[in-house]
Amino acid sequence: MKVDVVSPAVGRLEPARLGAVADTLAAAAVASLPWSTTATGVLIALWLIVLIPTLDIDAVKRAILSPAGGLPALLWLIAVVGMLWADASLAERLKGLEPFHKLLAIPLLLAQFRRSGHARWVSTGFLISCTLLLIASYAHALTWGMMHWAGLPGVPVKDYITQSGVFAICILGLLYAFVDAWRAGRRRLALALAGLAALFVADIVYVTTSRTTLVAIPILIIVFGWMRLGAKGTLALVAGCAAIVTILWVSSPYMRFRVSSVVNEVSQYQAEDAATSSGLRMEFWRKSLQFVAQAPLMGHGTGTIHALFSKAVSPGSGASSVASSNPHQQIFAVAIQLGLIGAVVLLAMWIAHLLMFAQVGFVAWCGLIVVTQNVVGSMFNSHLSDFTQGWLYVFGVGVFGGALLKQSVLSGRFASAAPVTSAVSNPA
Repeated sequence: MKVDVVSPAVGRLEPARLGAVADTLAAAAVASLPWSTTATGVLIALWLIVLIPTLDIDAVKRAILSPAGGLPALLWLIAVVGMLWADASLAERLKGLEPFHKLLAIPLLLAQFRRSGHARWVSTGFLISCTLLLIASYAHALTWGMMHWAGLPGVPVKDYITQSGVFAICILGLLYAFVDAWRAGRRRLALALAGLAALFVADIVYVTTSRTTLVAIPILIIVFGWMRLGAKGTLALVAGCAAIVTILWVSSPYMRFRVSSVVNEVSQYQAEDAATSSGLRMEFWRKSLQFVAQAPLMGHGTGTIHALFSKAVSPGSGASSVASSNPHQQIFAVAIQLGLIGAVVLLAMWIAHLLMFAQVGFVAWCGLIVVTQNVVGSMFNSHLSDFTQGWLYVFGVGVFGGALLKQSVLSGRFASAAPVTSAVSNPA
């Protein structure tokens, strides 16, 4: 009788193979984010199925006990407890809890990519995906009138806020890579990176502009200059960018319209209660402050936002008559439901993630881009609760945070091994 013997080496390789598949699925999920919500959901489900058998329980515990992984889990736990006092149906409470579920993936990703060496798969896949979307955006804009495409010209999928947001991430990542390539004397590569970044900028300026992105990019440029170029370099960078912005402002009537329309929209809202984009935000923020004041410490409970806004509508057709399930501001979205307790945990989580990435290096810079953009964007939208921006934040923190942890472990090993190596090579 023939007996099949499985080599122990093969058995040891199986978790490694599953780990590589999990890394690939994570990269695929991030690459799909600019394009499709459905595809991303399926890929995340597959990623979890493959990842869970490979997880190191001790590594997950370490991630949860750290501020970077523990605070997202704590915010989710508070949201679960917040269901107890919510004056809403069970379906509404569960729906209100859904946006918090993704936070539980952060400690899992920290544990996964602390072990993995494939964080670059994620960043490379995301850049390739966004470059393809950039090509599609230009094609869509150029053929919009002839082909009678649906939606806005230059926005072939999803929405202009998402598209401008992911393009901004690419611009700032390419800026870092450009500086590294230029300093290394790789001028052709540097010019190619600068050219690609310029195409992303042109799309935001001339094709479809998100006003939130226009706020985030200058902040990120200043942060980049301060971290990489010093005070004098930052001033030179800001001066150069100011000159470029002046040229873009003069040459882009579309961008001028998008920026200047904010003043008109606010004026119409204040004078006529007009339901303009900026007017609706101001109305939602005004009502949100009232809701928070009514239950400042613990909030109204998870899943109560829509009911509160529905009860606060006024007769007529203006901004005050619009009900919403989204206050378009992340701190309000948390504080309405979970009070100041939840808002403090949210702010602490953002601070912990910003501090984790406040160091030099491309991996840290990628994480800092994602966190900073989410924090800035969350002042005008509920980006952490949104599907695309929320998952982009989760993967950005988890993947690049895990990669930084791996780097710190390796550097610690090399540092501890250095005296031994020195003693062997130079015996007394």
